[in-house]
Amino acid sequence: MKNRLRNLRASRQWSQADLAKALGVSRQTINAIETEKYDPSLPLALKIARLFERPLETIFDSPDDP
Repeated sequence: MKNRLRNLRASRQWSQADLAKALGVSRQTINAIETEKYDPSLPLALKIARLFERPLETIFDSPDDP
């Protein structure tokens, strides 16, 4: 799943570890999401959207989206 997590994280000057701590996950999880090797669960995706105060669909694109 395509995502804008790396850009959002960088805009706040957070490391992967900073973001992981804020979300209660490992840094490796953040890395896997950013490199599109792992799709977050719905609860985690919603936590990300709430943290960045953005609608979910502005952070994550489904594979069918252009």
